[in-house]
Amino acid sequence: MSKILMVCLGNICRSPLAEGILREKTKEYSKDIIIDSAGTSNYHIGSQPDNRTIANALTHGVDVSQLKARQFTVPDFDDFDHIYVMDSSNYSDVISLARNEGDKKKVALLLNSIYPNSNMSVPDPYFGGEQGFENVFILLDNACEIIAGSLINQIASK
Repeated sequence: MSKILMVCLGNICRSPLAEGILREKTKEYSKDIIIDSAGTSNYHIGSQPDNRTIANALTHGVDVSQLKARQFTVPDFDDFDHIYVMDSSNYSDVISLARNEGDKKKVALLLNSIYPNSNMSVPDPYFGGEQGFENVFILLDNACEIIAGSLINQIASK
């Protein structure tokens, strides 16, 4: 069983979209892969994703409308094998809660899966227009394709 957590600031734009995309890419393996998302802030706890995120995801066949925002907590280090963060601020916030090196090793910038060691950020589309949401979808889709392939290969090799 692989457990993946996607993390952004408010858990209403980037991380729920990444969760939805990765779920879609691994749906045939849903009994072997658990995927969730969280935010480093408590701004939107209990809220569904931003309407623009929902609309953009649906244009690509991904439904994130039933997701609810939650805040990242220390027990997430115990509950997840991999914690993918969207930007350096999210990375710092999550790492600051780490209890040990094992916790820290679980945390990675999502786009490093496409561009190793680049430490690039997924831009937050919240204050932008529709094109910003589309650009974020493309970045997340590409990163999730790599992650899904790795997860599926791990399952297949067992």
